[in-house]
Amino acid sequence: MLPLTREQEAALGLELAAKRQEHADLDAAIHTLVTSGVADRMLIQRLKKRKLTLKDRIVQLEKILLPDIIA
Repeated sequence: MLPLTREQEAALGLELAAKRQEHADLDAAIHTLVTSGVADRMLIQRLKKRKLTLKDRIVQLEKILLPDIIA
């Protein structure tokens, strides 16, 4: 993989921070809906699927920004 420019690294870092925040927000929303007892199961399932998609993107971004260094 080619080295990232500072601009690319900054852009990916911002995306990573945004995805982490969205993931945390979804986690809180899911928890609130589940504990309220009035939530639609389909809505909860869609939110959980979105949360998993975000987690996958977070892992991708972390691998790009923090590659494994073999010592």
